[in-house]
Amino acid sequence: MPVLVKNDQSVHKIDIRWIKKEARRVLSALDLENEELSILLTDDARIHELNLQYRDKDQATDVLSFPQDEDAVNETGDRLLGDVVLSVETADRQAHDHHLSLQEELILLLIHGILHLMGYDHETSRKDASFMKSKTQEIFGHIFPGRQPSGTSNF
Repeated sequence: MPVLVKNDQSVHKIDIRWIKKEARRVLSALDLENEELSILLTDDARIHELNLQYRDKDQATDVLSFPQDEDAVNETGDRLLGDVVLSVETADRQAHDHHLSLQEELILLLIHGILHLMGYDHETSRKDASFMKSKTQEIFGHIFPGRQPSGTSNF
């Protein structure tokens, strides 16, 4: 399960090896061991541009997900799950509200983004919203035993 990470922001020091390891744990917990995931860590300005370009929303956001074609595979035969873009800037602000560290918030957003790649959409279906919230909490608790985010209405 290859995890590719690009850190396109320079304000916060992010341990790329750690985020790859935790992303692999999230993929494993979701039974996605044979999936390739690409993660872009960026700032509010860049995620705003992407949100406008691909979703026609003129605002920054915390996470964007771009799924790959279901039949897309890499050279080793792993299926290409897709790309998750995380705004580290927004994650830093939200971490305080959720009583989490920046690292915990990034993983919370990563879980959320991966669930979107799996086809769930909390914005269009109550069933998906309920599933996403419970699954996010379950996986987060698996990664950070004994910890649960507070004040996370979208999760």
